[in-house]
Amino acid sequence: MHWWRQCATAASVLLLAQLSAPPALLAQEVIVHPGVGVTTITTNEARLYLTLRLKTWPNGVPVKVFVLPDGDPLHRRFSNTVLGLFPYQLRRVWDRQLFSGTGQAPTAVASEAEMLWRVASTPGAIGYVESVPAGASVRPLEVR
Repeated sequence: MHWWRQCATAASVLLLAQLSAPPALLAQEVIVHPGVGVTTITTNEARLYLTLRLKTWPNGVPVKVFVLPDGDPLHRRFSNTVLGLFPYQLRRVWDRQLFSGTGQAPTAVASEAEMLWRVASTPGAIGYVESVPAGASVRPLEVR
């Protein structure tokens, strides 16, 4: 088999694997505390909230950001697909604000379960999960 045919076959297999992956593995949901009065935000607004450049919600409640560790696969996918940023770019923004005294870093959580609990119990909170489980005490936020 020629090398180009092997490459084409390998690319086809990878594409098929991505297309047949369960949707839950590809989706990420932005979640907020139920008291946040917003139901839809733009991608740019999501970036501004999660980089702590927008510090309050429209109703005046302070924004509290929760994130998974930088190396977490969900954090990497969320940063890339929803925010259009690499995790190191997010970290750079947070560190710059923290070290300059103009802001604070987000609160890191260890798991999606902790993310759900912290967002549900913290007024003004925003975070992300693979998908929102039925009966969760958080509200999904549509990013368009």
